[in-house]
Amino acid sequence: MKFIEEFKAFAVKGNMIDMAVGIIIGGAFGKIVTSLVNDVIMPPLGVLIGGINFSSFKIVIREAVSDAAGITTTPAVTLNYGQFIQNLFDFTIIAFAVFLMIKGMNRLRTKQDPQPTAPPAPPQPSAEEKLLTEIRDILKTKS
Repeated sequence: MKFIEEFKAFAVKGNMIDMAVGIIIGGAFGKIVTSLVNDVIMPPLGVLIGGINFSSFKIVIREAVSDAAGITTTPAVTLNYGQFIQNLFDFTIIAFAVFLMIKGMNRLRTKQDPQPTAPPAPPQPSAEEKLLTEIRDILKTKS
């Protein structure tokens, strides 16, 4: 029974819930960024570089093998470097978006957090404390 209780405590911890929410939001954010790259950024970039589609760039290492009927028996082996370039664009845009989000959150946090004030100076000893300190010092010298 203790194992189940430990698992229950682990599963409902605040950090675990926060992580689950982060993963779900991250998945949705990834779809948005992918759409931004594929549907908004890449078409104008493709026009600028002459209508080239990066994801179609590849080097054929071994051609596909077909039988006499024209059916492919062995698919071609290709090095898809265009997809790699596409993923680099995706990563750069995601990293930039996360940077802007963290920068904005930090700016909000500094506005919400009050500026730390200097700690107050320790209070001066009272007249009685000064007198008692002098008496203590005199007694120390006589001992």
